[in-house]
Amino acid sequence: MAVCSCSSPGLWVRATDHHLGSLFTLLSKPFCSAAAASRPLNAQQLADRLRAQKREQKKKEEPVPTNPVQRRVRELVRFTKQLQRVHPNVLAKALRRGILHQDNDLVVINKPYGLPVHGGPGVQLCISDVLPILAKMLLGPKAEPLHLCHRLDKETTGVMVLAREKEVAHQVQELFRTRQVTKKYWAITVRVPMPPAGVVDIPIIEKEVQGQQHHHKMTLSPSYHMDNGKMVKVRTNRHAHVAVTRYQVLSSTLPSALLELQPVTGIKHQLRVHLSFGLDCPILGDHKYSDWNRLAPQKLPAGTLKRLGLEQAKARHLPLHLHARQLVLPALGSRREELNLVCQLPRFFARSLRRLGLEMPSKDQHGDDEVDHLGLQ
Repeated sequence: MAVCSCSSPGLWVRATDHHLGSLFTLLSKPFCSAAAASRPLNAQQLADRLRAQKREQKKKEEPVPTNPVQRRVRELVRFTKQLQRVHPNVLAKALRRGILHQDNDLVVINKPYGLPVHGGPGVQLCISDVLPILAKMLLGPKAEPLHLCHRLDKETTGVMVLAREKEVAHQVQELFRTRQVTKKYWAITVRVPMPPAGVVDIPIIEKEVQGQQHHHKMTLSPSYHMDNGKMVKVRTNRHAHVAVTRYQVLSSTLPSALLELQPVTGIKHQLRVHLSFGLDCPILGDHKYSDWNRLAPQKLPAGTLKRLGLEQAKARHLPLHLHARQLVLPALGSRREELNLVCQLPRFFARSLRRLGLEMPSKDQHGDDEVDHLGLQ
């Protein structure tokens, strides 16, 4: 049952737990009695009222897109913002509905788009916050919190492994560290890499973007450079990290491609940096790494915009099309055989594939058009 507060004219109310897309209804008028309305507002209440009025004014100024693709992009942005406002119990229920695998040691979830794994500046709710609640839902009221075994970026979707006990989490983390876990990602790229399959073996380093103080990005730190037409080995930067990515084109059209990526190492933003700066094929919706020097929405070719049904002005809302498709874990604990975990594509990813004319391998076509458990993908 929703609880109303008289102090704020804009109020989020939970409508249903069955679908995150309908979790909230914004009430534009306060539920207040005449007596309550006559009471003077304190500073916090006044600030809340002003913020709500600004939100309402902004909504009135922004026309509702008539293009169905632009409406879906806008809805995805709105839903990801709502993820930060839901009650932890609601988020835990949604994650439970999206469980891919569960046994005596592990719980494997389908991570939704726009949900951070850890807390930080501006983060109101993250996966680590709801692990105690999810554990109690699955294992009973006295259950210990689940433990993270690895992490995914906020914008990345797909397979994520949790452990029931800390010792098991440490074992899985060691498997990741020693590269015994097979990881496969799918990404839609702007342009098609040449050659269509290969290995990117270029170290990565974090640097401050020139002219943009306090703004850092990961970038390439090559071991070689060209000097008068000759390839010359350079001294390795001590801050650079070895980074190796295998890639293969699964399907391609003139303006875009569907790639399978297998990171051998696990450096921050490795796949995004290798694709954009190494192969000149940035991931669709990667507004951070499509251009090194600019802090601006991804600039898309006219052909890609036409196929997606988007205007360049709306491209800033395009989500990152990077999905943790598959994890293969070796035998662990009581499990005597490897565990193959596959996660279906989010709906926005599958729609983009269809609009761009990209085809999935035939063995992977089933299941990805189904409605996801979270209503957000």
